[in-house]
Amino acid sequence: MNSEELRRYLEFYRDLGVKDLYRSAAAAAAPALAREPELPSIAPSGDTLLKIIEDLGDCRRCRLSEQRSKIVFGSGNERARLVFVGEGPGADEDAQGLPFVGRAGQLLTQMIDNTAQKEGIPIRRADVYICNVVKCRPPENRTPLPDEMEICGEFLFRQLMAIRPKAICALGATAAKALLATKDGVTRLRGNWHKWRDLPVMVTYHPSYLLRPYNQNAKREAWEDLKKVLHYVYD
Repeated sequence: MNSEELRRYLEFYRDLGVKDLYRSAAAAAAPALAREPELPSIAPSGDTLLKIIEDLGDCRRCRLSEQRSKIVFGSGNERARLVFVGEGPGADEDAQGLPFVGRAGQLLTQMIDNTAQKEGIPIRRADVYICNVVKCRPPENRTPLPDEMEICGEFLFRQLMAIRPKAICALGATAAKALLATKDGVTRLRGNWHKWRDLPVMVTYHPSYLLRPYNQNAKREAWEDLKKVLHYVYD
């Protein structure tokens, strides 16, 4: 492994929020020139969503697979200029195998379609791509654990690199943490552009948060965030 390949590996793990890497005892005992970090492969050249789905298979890599019904990979335009990244599947998504199809998904659809129409941007939900940090439903819709996010993070990374959108919209704190390796909350992050590798990222509230009746200000802010994203991507 040359220095450029090692740099790419380390950048990949930095983007996932991984701070510590370890060598096995066998690798540590090997001659210095033969040692290489034991890291899984990053996005291969010519990667496609179909190839990623094939590699994901009937995934049993973490505990989330134990209670899931279906893997929820993602849906939408495979050549989308805008990708939305959420946290993980809920009950409706787990049953149908599609992301954002429950109440939060219906709100997200309305937000995309209505904002685009009001702003004179000729796109609808089907024109974007939507996926989640983890592909299996966490029990009782709990927040994904760090190791679960790390394992699924390789597939999210490959999805984003295969699509190469003009921008990413992170929905909620879990998506923001996965993409930006930050501990800051949505309130602090939203409204401004950030970067995941070389791709612009806008953080906004998760639609499930907006469904709560006391979050009127958050609803207004989320619409402003979405308007900013749509104009950046499609103007």
